[in-house]
Amino acid sequence: MEELLTTLDNYLAAGTHIGTQQKNADMKPYIYRVRADGLYVLDVKKSDERIRIAAKFLSKYPADKILVVSRRQYGQKPVEEFARLTGAVAVTGRFIPGTLTNPALDSFIEPEVLIVTDPRGDEQALKEASDIGIPVVALCDTDNSVSFVDIVIPTNNKGKKALAIIYWLLAREILKNRGELPEDFPSLEEFGEG
Repeated sequence: MEELLTTLDNYLAAGTHIGTQQKNADMKPYIYRVRADGLYVLDVKKSDERIRIAAKFLSKYPADKILVVSRRQYGQKPVEEFARLTGAVAVTGRFIPGTLTNPALDSFIEPEVLIVTDPRGDEQALKEASDIGIPVVALCDTDNSVSFVDIVIPTNNKGKKALAIIYWLLAREILKNRGELPEDFPSLEEFGEG
């Protein structure tokens, strides 16, 4: 079996495996177990595998045609750093309705693929991506629906450290797949501080 992108300990320390007390049937294939306190636990091996799949897929797109969004506060810094490293376009905070569908808006953009930090919080971007027919990669927790999502990355999409490690790994893998991984690529610690 191919080595994990990062050690199992790093995934666990960042809390990527900690889900919620709710589960959506869509996420059942990614759930490892249920803890005694009722929290669903995600399978980090599947998270790692899905990061690889997503990175391979995303690396085929021109960097400036990848849109990554996060309304969630803890996702904003990792999204901005991800965009800086990969050349993607970041929209953090409120996603203005019509950004993908109304050419009359100043904020109008035409991406070819969308990455959302949370399908629930980034629902407007997800809906517009569906309306214009572009693929969507989403960081999904145990309680998320995967409607309109083409590639699921199962993870805790609410935790600061979890979001940092997922976006760091995704950026690293995309650049590696493009053959553009710089020697001075930031460490996870540097990325988290970024």
